Amino acid sequence: MNTKKTKILKINPEKPEESIIKEAAQIIKNGGLVIFPTDTVYGLGANALLPEAVKRIYEIKKRSSNKPIILLLARKNDVKKLGVMISSSAKALMSKFWPGPLTLIFKTQEGTIGLRMPKNKIALELIKKAGIPVATTSANISGKKSVLTASGAIRQLKGKVDLIIDAGKSKLGIESTIVDVTVSPPKILREGYISKKTIWKVLND
Repeated sequence: MNTKKTKILKINPEKPEESIIKEAAQIIKNGGLVIFPTDTVYGLGANALLPEAVKRIYEIKKRSSNKPIILLLARKNDVKKLGVMISSSAKALMSKFWPGPLTLIFKTQEGTIGLRMPKNKIALELIKKAGIPVATTSANISGKKSVLTASGAIRQLKGKVDLIIDAGKSKLGIESTIVDVTVSPPKILREGYISKKTIWKVLND
């Protein structure tokens, strides 16, 4: 794969500079790839509406094509726009853990989709400014550990993405918990930052 020039920009995690957010959002809208911080680990994002952009994520990560990529949202109401079926269990989990380190698998007319609303100012502002669903996965080569800093992402993916936003270390440092809410009772597919016990406590209340 051709090496490209990767721009690296430092950003204030508490008061993200609007100019940097706008630049990153425009790159994503135009089909480019951006690495940015989330509350869990650093993410690699692309325009979910452009198949070629999503395909590039798979290529540069060396990710298996049968592994789905989640979409990050900036508002809870955006879930309805995607036409997914929202069960009472899903509503309870969204109410308790969004924004936060929880990915939910929903049923759609075409199949299933994974959605998450991160608790991170930079990520949320970027998604809002982009104005489109952002397809996201961890910013690392498949099989390697997820990265918690921009420098970790630089070591693995510099020259393969358009922009890396550096906001210091990710706050939580552990991937999101993934829960399948297409089935009843819901099924925990991956235990991440939120424990199984905590998930079941909410579902059983």
